[in-house]
Amino acid sequence: MAESRPVVSSRIAAGREAVAYCLTPHNLRRTVRITLIVGVLLSAINQGAIITAGHATAATWVRTGLNFVVPFLVSNAGLLSGRHPEPRSDGGGPRENP
Repeated sequence: MAESRPVVSSRIAAGREAVAYCLTPHNLRRTVRITLIVGVLLSAINQGAIITAGHATAATWVRTGLNFVVPFLVSNAGLLSGRHPEPRSDGGGPRENP
């Protein structure tokens, strides 16, 4: 069990590093812009008629919110997948993304 702790802590560190990378102002501006455009379009297509007719329920608003969450997650996943690996601190080649 002691061997799994370094792996878990390195994965947590990698996760924190990924979140920090996504939350940099430059990247956040890009992903939020994508989120707003795609979220509005998806909401108009999927729930527009229900909302404009005045028949929206709590479930409709949850779906509408998810229309924004999903593009935000996908655009951040794309951002992370295109990130170049950082050089290793031991002078070796690039560090592999976990």
